[in-house]
Amino acid sequence: MGFFAILNPVGNLPVFLGMVEGCDRKLQMKIARKAVVSAFFIIAFFSLFGHLVFRMFGITLPAFEIAGGIIVFIIGYQLLNAMDTTLQHDSGSKSRKNRGPTDEIGIMPLGIPLLAGPGTISTAMNFVGSQKSFLNVLLVVGVFGVICIITYFLFIFGNKITARLNPSMLKITSRIMGLILAVIAVQMMINGLHGAFELFNKA
Repeated sequence: MGFFAILNPVGNLPVFLGMVEGCDRKLQMKIARKAVVSAFFIIAFFSLFGHLVFRMFGITLPAFEIAGGIIVFIIGYQLLNAMDTTLQHDSGSKSRKNRGPTDEIGIMPLGIPLLAGPGTISTAMNFVGSQKSFLNVLLVVGVFGVICIITYFLFIFGNKITARLNPSMLKITSRIMGLILAVIAVQMMINGLHGAFELFNKA
């Protein structure tokens, strides 16, 4: 649910449809595939090697949890207030106007940072950080892979889905996802503060 909320495939569906407007069916599927594959590999990398990157730069997990919680809370707050989640993606419409709809927009900005943005990376690192076993890492990556598959099918069948759904239902879903994200963010910050106090006591 945390990954589903932070990816918000239902809320990002209009963004995807707007960026692939004018593309044929084959190109739309290729763009959607590139978006979810690139997002998956980014999250898999940080899930597997994120702690090594932290050690290289002297970053502690509690610090990342607190910072990630702040980022996720801002995104959740934006969703709750029907605001554009600019921390998750940049102005894709400008990019599309400048260079036209090509399959490269599947990687940037759809895959990164629309799907695998700082909020998603923070959530993944928080899930992995609670239990550092390799099995838990595989579980986190596997669950994210399932969410990517769901997102892919939502994207490729987006036109049919939006034609059947009530616009108000999409807004309600986005609000619920925002509330879930806000609660996850608070829990992340609580875990980070708890870990920071433990590090302080050990020192």
